[in-house]
Amino acid sequence: MNIWKRIQANVFPRRKGMYGFEAASASRRTYGWNPSTGDINTLLAGGIESLRPRSRDMVRRNAWATNALDAFVGNAIGVGIKPQSAHPDSALKEKIQELWLRWTDEADATGLTDFYGLQALACRTVMEAGECLIRMRPRLPKDGLSVPLQLQLLEPEHLPTIETRRLENGNYLRSGIEFNGIGQRVAYRLYREHPGDVSNPMASTELVRVPAEWVLHLFRPIRPGQLRGQPWLTQVLLKLHELDQYDDAELVRKKTAAMFAGFVVKSSPGSPILGEKANGSGTPVASLEPGTLQILLPGEDIKFSNPADVGASYETFMRVQLRSIAAGMGITYEQLTGDLTGVNYSSIRAGLLEFRRRCEQFQHQVIVFQMCRPIWRRWIELAIITGALPKQGDVALYYNAKWIPPGFAWVDPLKDIKAQIMAVRAGFKSRAEVVSELGYDVEATDREIAADNARADSLGQSYDTDPRPDDSNASDESET
Repeated sequence: MNIWKRIQANVFPRRKGMYGFEAASASRRTYGWNPSTGDINTLLAGGIESLRPRSRDMVRRNAWATNALDAFVGNAIGVGIKPQSAHPDSALKEKIQELWLRWTDEADATGLTDFYGLQALACRTVMEAGECLIRMRPRLPKDGLSVPLQLQLLEPEHLPTIETRRLENGNYLRSGIEFNGIGQRVAYRLYREHPGDVSNPMASTELVRVPAEWVLHLFRPIRPGQLRGQPWLTQVLLKLHELDQYDDAELVRKKTAAMFAGFVVKSSPGSPILGEKANGSGTPVASLEPGTLQILLPGEDIKFSNPADVGASYETFMRVQLRSIAAGMGITYEQLTGDLTGVNYSSIRAGLLEFRRRCEQFQHQVIVFQMCRPIWRRWIELAIITGALPKQGDVALYYNAKWIPPGFAWVDPLKDIKAQIMAVRAGFKSRAEVVSELGYDVEATDREIAADNARADSLGQSYDTDPRPDDSNASDESET
C-alpha cells in the first residue's frame, strides 16, 4: 500500500460517520448545520447591505446598543489620541506642537468639531457601520488655514459594494476599491453625495475616482484579505432585536394588566352601578376614587384583577441575555447596562483590565495606524511645502511622533498611584511612561511643574505637594 492510500485509510475512513473530529461529523447533532465556505469578502458582499441598515436602526432605537457604542468610544477616544512630536530639536519640536494645536480646530471640513472630535466620530462610525472613509482635502492659501489641509468624513455608503470588474488599464475593482496588479490600493470609486440622502437637492449617483493617497479607509480587519468592514453589532443584532421586542411585550402586558382594577358581575344587565359611565364603544365602566365606599346591589359581585407576574425569572433572564450581548460587543455587562449590583473592587477591575486591552488594541491598530499616522504625515508634508514649518535637516525626523491615548481612570486611584510610584522607584518603568499612560505629554507636564514651582518661590509660598527637598529643613537637621 503506497503512502497516499494509507493516508486515505487513516484520515478519510470509508465508513459513514467516522471522522477524526466530532464537529466535522454528519450526525443528528450537526443536521442542518451547513455553514458557508465563502471568504469574508464574499460573505460581506452578500450581507452588508442588510447588516449596515439593521445595525444603524438598532443603534437609533435601542438604548443598550446606543450605550454600548458611547461606552466604547468614550474609553477608546475620550478627549482624543494626541501626538507628541519626537523631533530631536526641542525648539522645532515646540513649533510643530504649537502649529498642530492650532490646526486641530481647523481640521473638520464641515466646521462642526475639531480633529479629536473627528476621531470620536470615525470610531463610532466604524462600530455602527463597520467602516468609515476619510478624505484628506488640500486647500488653497486663500482659505486662510494654518496648514492647507482639511478632513471630510464619509459614511461607507459612499463606497459601492457592487463595483467589481476588471479595468482597461489592467487594474481591477473590488467592492469599489481599485487595485493594481500586485494588489495595492490605488484609488476609490466614491459617490459625490450620500446615495440615501433623498432630501439633498444636489443628490447624484455619479461616481468619482479618488486616488488612494487622499483617502483613508478605517475598519477592523478580522480575517486575512478582508476588503470591507462589518458592523460590530453583527453577532448580536438578532438577539438585540428579539430581546427588545420581548422587553416591550412585557411592558405592554404589565401596563394592560394594571389598567383593570376589577370586574363587576351583575345578575341583571340593566341594573346600574354607582359611578357607572359608558366609554367610547358604549361599554359601561365604573371608576374608583380614594375613599370610595361602594354599595353593591343584590346579586352583584366584584372580581378583582389578579394578572400573572413574571416574578424573579424576568430579571435573571434579562441579565443573562444582556451579558451575552455585552460579550459579543467586547464590553463589560456593567458598561452596557449601568447595573453595578454585586460588583466589588476586584471584580470590576478584572473586567476593566480585559476591556482596556481591547481598547488599546483598537486604538493603536486602527485609529492610530489607519487614521492618525497618515494624516500626520500628510500634514507635515503640506506644512513644510507651504512654509508653515521651517525645513531643517532630515525631513524624516519630522514624521516621528508618539500618539498618546487618553488615560484610564481607575476604580481606586490611590492604590494605582502607589503601584506606579513603586514601579518607577524599582526601575520597572520611567516617569515618562507613567505620564503617557495617564494621557499627558511628560515634557509639557514638566514645564508646568517648573512654572508652578517658580511662581510659588517668587511669592514665597510652599505647599505639601512640592516634592523638592527643603534646604532649610535639611540644614536644621544637620545642626542638631
